[in-house]
This record gives sequence, structure tokens and C-alpha cells, in this order.
Amino acid sequence: MNSFDADHELRAATSDRTFLVVVDDSDEMTKALRYACRRAQHTGGRVALLSVIEPAEFQHWMAVGDLMQEEARENAENRINELAAYVHEQTGSMPLLFIREGRLKDELLKVLEEEEQISILVLAAGTNSDGPGPLITALTNRDVVGQLRLPLTIVPAALSEADIDALS
Repeated sequence: MNSFDADHELRAATSDRTFLVVVDDSDEMTKALRYACRRAQHTGGRVALLSVIEPAEFQHWMAVGDLMQEEARENAENRINELAAYVHEQTGSMPLLFIREGRLKDELLKVLEEEEQISILVLAAGTNSDGPGPLITALTNRDVVGQLRLPLTIVPAALSEADIDALS
């Protein structure tokens, strides 16, 4: 195999990479997103975004609960579309978009199981004293982490944009 064939084969293998980022309102999510965009850009891969709408806690009156869910969905759609524009600007391609309703951990695991094109999950660790965050804690539990079919990349929230760019 000559070097052209090897380079072409490497590009073909890496272009199948899809980096999934879970969308939330945390500051650290933007670190995970930047890392995923840079990795996708440098490997010919793609970014995917997952937004999960948690069930409304307020179930006292059904109509109010329905209205709250509708508003939450609209907010999730607006947020994921804003982030999709950012991903397009950073990578030159539109991300895959997933909006699900349910419990975050459950819906994330379903997406990872159902969407075989996703090859890397990118999360960012929180900086507060409670630990890295509830999702990272849940996913690194020994009952879950051993069942993941793909790598989990955890980006430290303390990294600057320049640090992320240098690493990715």
C-alpha cells in the first residue's frame, strides 16, 4: 500500500467519527462543544447534539403541565438550533440533532444504543465541589461505564479555549 492509499484509508476511517455533545445550560457544556467541534474539524468527523426535555415536575393540573412541556420543547429547539449554527460555523457542516423527552441518563443511553454513527461521547466536568456533574457521575458508575459501546471523553471545565484548541 502506498502513502496515498494509507492517507485515504485513514481519512475514510476518521470521517465516520461523530462526536456527541449533550446540550444543557451549563458553562462547561460550551467547553465540550468546542472540543467536539475542533476534533470533528481536524478529523473530518461530525458533531451531534442531544437535548433532553425532562418531564415536568408540576403535575398538579394537567393543562399547566402540558403547557410547561410545550414551553420546554420550544426552548430546547431554540437552544439546539443556536448551537447548530455555532457548530456549522466552526466545522463547516451541520450537526446531527436529537431532541428527546424523558430522563437525561435514560435518553442518552437510548440514543447511544440506537444511533450507531455516534462514535464518541464528549462531556465536560463541572468545577463545583459536588463533583464532575450528575451525568458524568451516573455514566462512570461501574454498572454503566462497562456497558458503553464507545469512548467517553471528559473535558475539564478549567481549560481555556486556547487549551482546548491546542489539545484537539
